[in-house]
Amino acid sequence: MWLAGVRHVALDQHCLRSFGQPDRPRVDVRRRHQILELPEGSQPLAWYLCALPNPWNWSKNAHLAFESAPGEQWGGPALVPGLHVQLSNARPITGWGEHDIPADEPRRKSVRYRTCRNYQFAWWLRTHRYAPDAPPEFAPPKRPGEGEQMSLM
Repeated sequence: MWLAGVRHVALDQHCLRSFGQPDRPRVDVRRRHQILELPEGSQPLAWYLCALPNPWNWSKNAHLAFESAPGEQWGGPALVPGLHVQLSNARPITGWGEHDIPADEPRRKSVRYRTCRNYQFAWWLRTHRYAPDAPPEFAPPKRPGEGEQMSLM
């Protein structure tokens, strides 16, 4: 489980990397119940909560996008049943999905990108909140076969 304060997007990436270098408040994955107080100043464009079930099952991943909304309260499931969230001074962002990825975006043809809820929300942020590109100094970790040498011992 993780929480990301999204300030910009990296639309050549998927999963958490599609949010560039987000704010990452600490979430204790071992606790069944917890209260997180998010910083008041310099709010990100949105917050994004992702929780993966154990054992992992893609269809049961919990996702919740939300934004600051002083005075508002909300409680409910994070996109799928199993993770209940209570928001104070915030509201969920709904209505985003695969349809937010432009039809002419080449990565839309890739199941990895098209089905990635983080990537779908990153496109929603670009379209509806004019999210800027991640800073040029953002360099996602390389994978083996992309110029990185890997050693196993």
